Amino acid sequence: MFDDLSWQSFFIGFSIGLLACALASAWAVVFLRRRAVELERRARDSERLAELGTLTGGLAHEIKNPLSTIQLNLQLLQEDLPNASDNDRRVANRLATVRQEAGRLREILDDFLRYAGRIELEKQPTDVGKLLEELVDFYMPQSQVSHVQLRYAGPPQTIMANLDARLIKQSLLNLMLNATQAMAGVHEAGQAPGEVILSVTSRDNVVRISITDTGPGISPDKQEQIFQAYYTTKKGGTGLGLPMARRIAQEHGGQLILQSEPGRGSSFILELPIG
Repeated sequence: MFDDLSWQSFFIGFSIGLLACALASAWAVVFLRRRAVELERRARDSERLAELGTLTGGLAHEIKNPLSTIQLNLQLLQEDLPNASDNDRRVANRLATVRQEAGRLREILDDFLRYAGRIELEKQPTDVGKLLEELVDFYMPQSQVSHVQLRYAGPPQTIMANLDARLIKQSLLNLMLNATQAMAGVHEAGQAPGEVILSVTSRDNVVRISITDTGPGISPDKQEQIFQAYYTTKKGGTGLGLPMARRIAQEHGGQLILQSEPGRGSSFILELPIG
């Protein structure tokens, strides 16, 4: 039998246990309530973001319609203007400037709609080596005009991957354009020309497509910024090329990796699952 001291100790321990359970239960209730409030807030934010995306996409489409009319009428005005006097030529030059800026605005809207819109992948078994060969043939004239040597290291054997060839080409083309533009003015006359090196390998059910340049490289503090929408250091750039390339990779279940060192060039590596 318990003596008085044992009963007292039992009740003290039992009371402490009950208090601990009550505190744990109260903490759990508070945690769950906070979690529920946070989830509800995120759901509201997601709804607002989805609504905002729909509104901005609709707004961009609405702007494109009158913009197309403006571009068409500017073209007609240019065609109707005679070239008889200096005054007519001044008006024609001003119209050409306005038309050029209207075209640039159209390109910005098109880029925005591609970036903000939903990406519908049309995956098909694709010969990656053949896809890259087609891309090299297409881009070779551009590299020659830019005085950049384009090199391609194909795979030793056929690599088949399930992907959207059109979107992957778009992504790689953006990366090759960026690599070419990064070397503008870096390699002076009399020096070795800049190089863009395209290569592909596969391992562990992943295909790795690398685009390497011999440009100035990217400083560590800029390496994440360049993937932010509308961040650009190029004159006339929209700042959506790299974010779009990364998004295309992610939509395929892959990733876009940057390896760069100032003064030693940059490599963008597109990793995609084969299956």
